[in-house]
Amino acid sequence: MSGRNGYGENATALTEQYESVAFTDVHRDVLHLFPSRPSRILDIGAGTGRDAAALSRRGHEVSAVEPTAELRGAGMRIHAATPIRWIDDTLPDLAAVRSLGGRYDVVLLTAVWMHLDEAQRGIAMPHIAGLLKPNGRVILSLRHGPVPAGRTMYDVSAAETIKLAESVDLRCIHRNDREDMLGRGDVSWSFLGLEAR
Repeated sequence: MSGRNGYGENATALTEQYESVAFTDVHRDVLHLFPSRPSRILDIGAGTGRDAAALSRRGHEVSAVEPTAELRGAGMRIHAATPIRWIDDTLPDLAAVRSLGGRYDVVLLTAVWMHLDEAQRGIAMPHIAGLLKPNGRVILSLRHGPVPAGRTMYDVSAAETIKLAESVDLRCIHRNDREDMLGRGDVSWSFLGLEAR
């Protein structure tokens, strides 16, 4: 997947950046979408596992999917004491995850979806929908703004993502836009909550 460009090479700086922001700050607008009871959660593009670890500490059974070995390794070290199932897999196919045959209450994609081109998004969305339990939810964020050097990102709107989700029977139950949590004035975010019908 071309969207992995620049992550392995910058893993040390990215690890520090990811771990410097709290799960509750990143996801403050969508916290109400996460289950309060212990649930199965799949964190796709988990990075260093900040979100996976926070969710695990809340009593959830969490699987963290991260294709970049350097970030996955950092996460396994940093969060070694937290029960997280790490999986080496990548979008759009998620072949390893799908081969496990599990279903999830929540699929989380934090700052991941805009790394996929249009064709990849068309492949990935049905796979993600197929991983959900009945009434399961997808919680995702989209980054808007200039693309950092050495990385691959696409201009993906919330409206386009909602339309694609609807094509696989996922309905939008939440949408909001917000400023960048790291204070970058030229970067903004959209957060979406999608629910299986």
